[in-house]
Amino acid sequence: MTSPAPVVSVRPAVPRPARTPLRRVVAVIAASGAVAAVGFGAALLGLFIANGQSPDVFPRAAGHYFLAAVIAWILLGVSNGVGAARRWFLALLSGLASAVLAALLATTVTVLGANRPTPELFVFVLGSIVSLNLVFIVAVTLGEVFLAPAVLHRVLGWSPRRHARRIALVRIPASNLAEGELTHRDRVPIDQAKADDQWDNYCAALVAEGWETVEVDAAPELADSVFVEDAVVMFDDLAVLASPGTASRRGEVEGVERAVRSLPGIEVARIEAPGTLDGGDVLKVADTVYVGASARTNGEGIRQLRALLVPRGLRVVAVPVTKALHLKSTVTALPDGTVIGHPDLVDEPALFPRFVPVPEPEGVAVVALRDDTLLMSASAPRTAAMLAGFGYHVVTVDISEFEKLEGCVTCLSVRIR
Repeated sequence: MTSPAPVVSVRPAVPRPARTPLRRVVAVIAASGAVAAVGFGAALLGLFIANGQSPDVFPRAAGHYFLAAVIAWILLGVSNGVGAARRWFLALLSGLASAVLAALLATTVTVLGANRPTPELFVFVLGSIVSLNLVFIVAVTLGEVFLAPAVLHRVLGWSPRRHARRIALVRIPASNLAEGELTHRDRVPIDQAKADDQWDNYCAALVAEGWETVEVDAAPELADSVFVEDAVVMFDDLAVLASPGTASRRGEVEGVERAVRSLPGIEVARIEAPGTLDGGDVLKVADTVYVGASARTNGEGIRQLRALLVPRGLRVVAVPVTKALHLKSTVTALPDGTVIGHPDLVDEPALFPRFVPVPEPEGVAVVALRDDTLLMSASAPRTAAMLAGFGYHVVTVDISEFEKLEGCVTCLSVRIR
């Protein structure tokens, strides 16, 4: 049987960027230039005030601060070009380092232009960091933290508060991946190198479809940490930190919490012990949230989640899960709200208003990348063909090494929209 054309396999390739390279370059130049201009203006203003508001300081100091601003512009352009402005702490470090280096270089050029090198001049140059150049350094550092991201977002036509986000949290596989927990499958050998390649291709597939991937801090000693979805569940701007049902996975939450707290506009809540909840047990379909009562998620965890979501207008429905690890190991939802699953894995298909069976167990998991695009495992070609026949563009990725550990395409990322 020939597979329909809409089914696409993702192979190792350079990801297609979400924005054009030229626009990114313009954004970096504009953001870095704006910060440098703020440093130039603030330094002149500070010197003007410190000298009794005498206009004579402008012609004497303008050349020095202009040179410092140009050097800072170049240095910030390099750091912003590699993504320093995406995280406040990176922006803080790059802004401070760029400002100090620019101030030292400009002061050195200015001083040596009129004097011979001496030890006293060297001491003066270093001392200028906390005297002559202090306002410039502070202004550039703060500008890089607060102004640069705003300019980047404006030029790129994206703002996290005004436009739909397309961020996917991912986490690199641990070095002891093969030791991951198993409940419904027999343990088989894991090819670590192949798993790493498959993870790279999974991330490439997300980027190629316009998603920005954000890596959670690596946890090389936590075998299951690559299954990042189990540590947090997103409900628009609410991040609910999970309480994993197995002790070996509880250390995964800390790094994921740092990642979600670094994103703007995110409110954070958590499931507390004795409640347990794995993110893989949570399926969102419109205003209904199905939660699997599984070996990993208990009644107290479901109760706490219900208490968080009902005030937000969401309905929480508990679903028995006895034949697989998580609810989303048995069912997921298409963008139109239809729930798909394999009959051998679903305990109560009648709980879902619209349920369509799929022909392969590996085909139960889909990630809705857009309203017309699905990501799913290459291990389910018949299911991919069926969904393509429903009018969806289907992107397939090979995740066979993760499927050996009861993983699927949903649990390898947390999508934040």
